[in-house]
Amino acid sequence: MKRLRALLCGAATAALATAGLAAFAAQQASGASADATALSNRWYAAAPYLMPHDNNPPDAGAIMDATGLKAFQLAFILAPNEGGCSPTWDGTSPVSSDTAVASVISAIRAKGGDVSVSIGGYGGTKLGQTCSDAASTAAAYQQVITKYQLKAIDFDLEEPEYENAAAIAHEIGAAKILQQNNPGLYVSVTTAGTADGTGWFGKQMLNEAKSQGFTPNNFSIMPFDGGFNGAAAQTSALTNFNSILQSTFGWDAATAYAHEGFSGMNGRSDTGEYFRQADFQTVLDYATSHHMDRFTFWSLNRDRQCSPPDNNGQTSGTCSSVAQSDWDFAKYSVKFAGVTPPTTTPPTTPPPSGSCTVAAWSSSAVYTAGNTVAYGGHTWKAKWWTQNETPGTTGEWGVWQDLGAC
Repeated sequence: MKRLRALLCGAATAALATAGLAAFAAQQASGASADATALSNRWYAAAPYLMPHDNNPPDAGAIMDATGLKAFQLAFILAPNEGGCSPTWDGTSPVSSDTAVASVISAIRAKGGDVSVSIGGYGGTKLGQTCSDAASTAAAYQQVITKYQLKAIDFDLEEPEYENAAAIAHEIGAAKILQQNNPGLYVSVTTAGTADGTGWFGKQMLNEAKSQGFTPNNFSIMPFDGGFNGAAAQTSALTNFNSILQSTFGWDAATAYAHEGFSGMNGRSDTGEYFRQADFQTVLDYATSHHMDRFTFWSLNRDRQCSPPDNNGQTSGTCSSVAQSDWDFAKYSVKFAGVTPPTTTPPTTPPPSGSCTVAAWSSSAVYTAGNTVAYGGHTWKAKWWTQNETPGTTGEWGVWQDLGAC
């Protein structure tokens, strides 16, 4: 996942949410709740990514209250920037001395939720590259599992590590060791997606898993930043990836889908693709109807509207660059987990439409380019896809064009 990591993570560093500090004070020095209760695997499979150190981290508790979300995928564990085989957050903060992320975890668990931790990601140096073998790589990750008493972990294997066959062998071997040494541990493996499912290095990773006899809960692909355009391209890639899983492991289609996952990017991708709420619903319907094992996205840090909503045609690490309400995309993860998100307070009724002959604007309706509505006695035409944007903002980036009084 590019996900603006190389450009934005360092620049967007913000203070961790303070809500977890009180909860953390009551916990052991290790930082993790000693009596943390595991969630169902479906929640770990639905956990969206959250960077607790960078990209203006949102308050996890507020997201839980607003959406019903219970699980978070915290990112990323890397090798130290100065080298070595010990786990750090983002290459800079040693896990061994961490209290900040531990406080966030404690606050989430105090509200009945839990976390998975993601290792790797786009860019940075991975432990599979710096540790000497699978056993030492697993020992480094075991420190993370023990420190935070994890019930789930994600191996995000992509650039540049997945081009290094030895590093991938270390990562897959470590995943197998952790799976064996931590009974019940939920393990996901995430890698790049292409129109064909996944590319040469993704297939090499699958073959490494086959050769080592390792089967995680799922192999997930990221169908974005590769010439994708909306949900149809993503579901096509998922179908193709299913065929790859079948041919690699000798599974039938149903077994392959039961070990397949989707990891999307909400809003505008790094390469200018757009994935809006309707796209997420389409992929969610595909994932549930095919009984896929995982549905997640990058990231909760981006699950809020920019100002202006399209962010002047730029991609951001802290907002989605599409029109939305806060945490719209998180609600699709909640649905995948089998829970109905809470309803929001109905919006104020718009002013009467006068004698207009077209339908009145509705805050809950989805409009596409060319649709017309009545609002405030005027007729308005949508310039592009929109939902819950009140007609009347007619500046350069306003979605509604005023066609005049009715």
